[in-house]
Amino acid sequence: MRRILSIMLILLLLSACGAPAPAGEPPAEPKAPETPAEPAPPPEPEPVPYEIGDPTVEREGYVPWNGRVEHLFFHPVIAYPELAFDGDSQANGLDDFMVTVNEYNKILQSVYDKGYVLVDINSVWSEYNDNGIQRMKVNTLYLPEGKKPLVLSFDDTNYYPYMLENGLTYKLIIGDDLKIASWGKDPQGNEVVSRDLDAIPILDKFVEEHPDFSPFGAKGCLSLTGYEGILGYRTQTDTKEWDDAKEANRQKEREAVKPIIEELRRTGWTFGSHTWGHIRLGSGNMTKIEADTQRWLDEVGSLVGETAILFYPHGERPDGNDWTNTGPAFQYLQEKGFRVFCSVGIESFSAIKGDICAVICDRLHPDGTTLRRSRDRYLQFYDAKDIMDIDVRPQREISWEKD
Repeated sequence: MRRILSIMLILLLLSACGAPAPAGEPPAEPKAPETPAEPAPPPEPEPVPYEIGDPTVEREGYVPWNGRVEHLFFHPVIAYPELAFDGDSQANGLDDFMVTVNEYNKILQSVYDKGYVLVDINSVWSEYNDNGIQRMKVNTLYLPEGKKPLVLSFDDTNYYPYMLENGLTYKLIIGDDLKIASWGKDPQGNEVVSRDLDAIPILDKFVEEHPDFSPFGAKGCLSLTGYEGILGYRTQTDTKEWDDAKEANRQKEREAVKPIIEELRRTGWTFGSHTWGHIRLGSGNMTKIEADTQRWLDEVGSLVGETAILFYPHGERPDGNDWTNTGPAFQYLQEKGFRVFCSVGIESFSAIKGDICAVICDRLHPDGTTLRRSRDRYLQFYDAKDIMDIDVRPQREISWEKD
C-alpha cells in the first residue's frame, strides 16, 4: 500500500510540472544581455583665449620707457639644413639671408634672457592732429620694471616656390588643437604638420612657455608681398595668362587662408606691406609703383585688412633717400595710408618726418651674413658664437673666428 502511495505522489508531481501556464500569462522570455553604452565622444577643442593689451596705458608695477625700441627682422627659417645647404645655386643665398630653426630658437631664448619683451610695432608711434596738421609722435610705453621693448618682423612670409624645394615649410595651417602650425614635407617626402619647424608657430609656443616675454600679447608683424600669394596660399592673379579655372582656384585659396589670418590676428600677429611684386621703390618709376601698390591693396590688403606699415623690399628707400627727401613715391605711399616706413640698417634707428605725417626707421637683421660678420653689433641681443650652426652651414669665411 505504501508503495502505491509513493508512485501516485510521483505521478502527481510530474503532472504539476508539465501543467500549462494559466491563461493570459505566457512564460517569461529570457532577458537579452545588456549592450554596454558607447563612450561619449571627447569634447571638441576650443581656441585658447588670448588677451592683447595696450603698452601705452599706465598700469601698476609698470614703468615708462622713452628710449629706443629695438627692431629685429627675420626671413622664413630653415627647417631642413640638408636641403637648404646642398651645394645648389640657392645655397649661398639661403646662407646669407636666413637662419636655421635651431639658430632661431637660440636667438629667442637669448633676447628673452637679456630682458627684452615684445611690443607691437603699431604701438610705438601714433598719429595726432596738431592745429589742423596730421603728425606722428613717439608713444611712451609702460613696461614691467627692468624690461626693454623689442619689435619683431618677418619678411616674405609668403612661402615662395623656391623655398619649398630648399628645406623650408610649405604653408601655415590650423592644427587639430586649433593652433597655428606649419605644413610641409621632410627630406624623405613625408608630410609633416608641426609647431617646431616654422618661425611663426615657434614664437607662438615660446610665448606660451614664457608669457612674460609678451606681457601685452604682441608677437610680430608679417611683411607680405603678393605675387606668389600669402602664407602659402596662392591668392595672386597671374601677370601673363588667366582663365576661369585659375580664378576659381584663386578664390578657393582666398577662402582657405581667411581662417589663418583671423587666428593670427587673434593671437597677436599683425601685417604689413612688402609691396606686391617685391619691387624697388627707389627706381622713380611712378607708374610701376602706383600699379603695384594698388594690386597689393586689392589682393593682399583685401584679406589682411588695413595696415600703416610698409617694409621696403631690398631695404631700398623711395626716391633714393627718405631721410632728407620726400619725393613723389614717398608722398604717394603715404597718401595710400602708410605711416611707418621700414628699411634695413646697422641699428634700430627711427625718425619722425617733419614735412609729412610719417616715420622712417631701420631694422637689424639676424641672418647668416650678420652671424658671420657682425658679431659685435648684435651682442646686446646674442653672441653669434653661441648661435651659429657652423657644422650645417656652407664652409665660408667667419670674421670672428680670427679673433
